[in-house]
Amino acid sequence: MVGVHSDDFSDAALVVLGHGTELNAGSALPAIQHAAALRRRHLFREVREAFWKQSPQIKTVLSELRSERIFIVPLFISEGYFSAGVIPKELGFSFPGDLTIKTQNSELHYCRPVGSHERMTKVILARATEVVKQFPFPRAPKPAETTLFIAGHGTERNANSRKAIEHQVALIREQKIYAGVHAVFMEEDPRIGEIYQQTQTRNLVVVPFFISDGLHVVEDIPVLLGEPEKLVKERHAVGQPTWRNPTEKHGKLVWYSASVGTEPLLSDVILERVREASRGAGAEAPPK
Repeated sequence: MVGVHSDDFSDAALVVLGHGTELNAGSALPAIQHAAALRRRHLFREVREAFWKQSPQIKTVLSELRSERIFIVPLFISEGYFSAGVIPKELGFSFPGDLTIKTQNSELHYCRPVGSHERMTKVILARATEVVKQFPFPRAPKPAETTLFIAGHGTERNANSRKAIEHQVALIREQKIYAGVHAVFMEEDPRIGEIYQQTQTRNLVVVPFFISDGLHVVEDIPVLLGEPEKLVKERHAVGQPTWRNPTEKHGKLVWYSASVGTEPLLSDVILERVREASRGAGAEAPPK
């Protein structure tokens, strides 16, 4: 049985945990954005953003919190090296077996990363719908005339990076909205540059499955999609979009969205991860 207390977070603190980097200020923006959005809902006693690789660092933030319950939600795309390995271990958790720690003053809950949650389907679809609606030239194509590609980093070092995307591909295919739905990767097969050979439709929508609009999203993927590297870097340097929607390549019209991590609906996914942890469902199996 779930107690009434489960969805009452007035005694609790929420920490939105990002990777962070000193090399790119934009990488911190999604964590700041979603923490601010959830703060405005007044559901928690405290809402803070924290990072692994930049200030304010997670251990510093945790030391400053005074709430009875503290929920840490990793704003990561998959259960990978950092979110399921390095970070929980450093904080004293055993992922995925023991995600609760009781201290003298608080009960700490380490939640599963947002990217592996099934509600990410809504986030991806919102991104895909939004970019076509925003740039309907010459007309907004119907989804049934369009192939959707979910673009990830991919890495041979961690299979979970790929699983989260393939899980979403399967969920969206089941809905039969688009003519086709495919996963493509920067560093694994099938590659991002192969999208033009993978589909018969003229209209393609590419949604980057990344948390922030960092260099992979704003430079690397546009180049892999066929834009000249020099032109992409020039556009980025002066603050212009590095991909013009839609761009015609190889007889196809390609729409390219912002990253999933900046979609406002992701705040709801963060909240769902907290609810799961509060109800003791945080140890659910990751998607196969």
